[in-house]
Amino acid sequence: TSGRQIFQPLHTLRNAEKELLPGYHQFEWQPALKNVSSSWDVGIIDGLSGWTTFVEDVPADTISRRFRYDVALVSALKDLEEDIMEGLRERGLDDSICTSGFTVVVKESCDGMGDVSEKHGNGPAVPEKAVRFSFTIMSVSIRVEGEDDGITIFQEPKPNSELSCRPLCLMFVDESDHETLTAILGPVVAERKAMMESRLIISVGGLLRSFRFFFRGTGYDEKMVREMEGLEASGSTYVCTLCDSTRAEASQNMVLHSITRSHDENLERYEIWRKNPFSESADELRDRVKGVSAKPFMETLPTLDALHCDIGNATEFYKIFQDEIGEVYQRSNPSREERRRWRSTLDKQLRNKLKLKPVMRMNGNYARRLMTREAVEVVCELVPSEERREALKRLMDLYVQMKPVWRSTCPSRDCPDQLCRYSYNSQQFADLLSTTFKYRYDGKITNYLHKTLAHVPEIIERDGSIGAWASEGNESGNKLFRRFRKMNARQSKTFELED
Repeated sequence: TSGRQIFQPLHTLRNAEKELLPGYHQFEWQPALKNVSSSWDVGIIDGLSGWTTFVEDVPADTISRRFRYDVALVSALKDLEEDIMEGLRERGLDDSICTSGFTVVVKESCDGMGDVSEKHGNGPAVPEKAVRFSFTIMSVSIRVEGEDDGITIFQEPKPNSELSCRPLCLMFVDESDHETLTAILGPVVAERKAMMESRLIISVGGLLRSFRFFFRGTGYDEKMVREMEGLEASGSTYVCTLCDSTRAEASQNMVLHSITRSHDENLERYEIWRKNPFSESADELRDRVKGVSAKPFMETLPTLDALHCDIGNATEFYKIFQDEIGEVYQRSNPSREERRRWRSTLDKQLRNKLKLKPVMRMNGNYARRLMTREAVEVVCELVPSEERREALKRLMDLYVQMKPVWRSTCPSRDCPDQLCRYSYNSQQFADLLSTTFKYRYDGKITNYLHKTLAHVPEIIERDGSIGAWASEGNESGNKLFRRFRKMNARQSKTFELED
């Protein structure tokens, strides 16, 4: 932060630095990738390349740059070369025999960023938005002759750091502009599909070895998942991206749901939506396809995004705090003025006691500070009834026990007790909501709260972790992206000055 510019333009980089960029190392695919050139020395390419424009086509009005996916993966693997060799040695495997059977698991993340226009003091801010797509190599394992299970030789220790999160594609697009987004990510999806059917041959530790790849798209927030998977937007009656529950059902039965949605099923449902084979009315048809009304574009893995889960639930608790200060459980529809008054009372209290400045949109740091026993003690000072104070403390207490389970990188190692008690705790939590806080959960529930209560144990049983697969690394990378544009938006003081 000394003001020295440490990031240099590409043409001034030294050779040692160029090795770290995609396009430096030789490799080949067997069989060769479909529709992807076999040249390996490909650096940064135009994000719109691979996009054939017809005369009638309006060219996409955007700037986008990316690496070719396979070239970027090779660069990432070569970066881990020492770790891979180290892993083989630690497992007592003779590296001269281990030349094939390597499996690489890749986490993909994609996130839209708000205003990234240049800041030069005054003048209108142009609505320039960006989307970043990146990947993280989560683990490398090897299958040895005679062994059934693969042996993990590399596991990413910090899967949520921006250091392990490698940018693949940057585009100036609004994430809501579905056409442009899908046009640019189209070639990425095609390359990913081609790579899943082939093996990469690359020199690691001086010998040619073959790797196969598994891609897991888990670093997406709910908005992006719904967009990629053809689901209705997040205000839909179909509250969940993992199961078919409606909002009303989810608020009645808060805990007992299982994951049913998948990319393939979404594709089938889209076909039904498109053809309407049973000639049903719009409502019947929508109910049959459970809210899938666009063509699923990219396969994501149905999971829960830990960061946004934190934020979503904190927003919900903030509203509960507000309602409890105004004793909403005793009365119906308070006026906007009253609500505003409660909100400013709450903000003032949090600022005085916890040094929590009011924020426009809830962010990760605020959410983490708000969801603590300490914060609930402070809020309880404003709640008149002793009984309600106890209920609030109980609610937060259960939440604090549940949270590490979907936050930690490896729950079975970091918080085994909370993991065992999760289903019980979520049941207790749900009971509390549906009785004491019924005024907020009558026929409605927020998306992330439903997932927190209903789906966490099942996802952990399947993946072993939720936290490790979250979108945080990509979000931290967004911060760097702003830094490179010499653009420090989001540091405006205006919001803090009011009140």
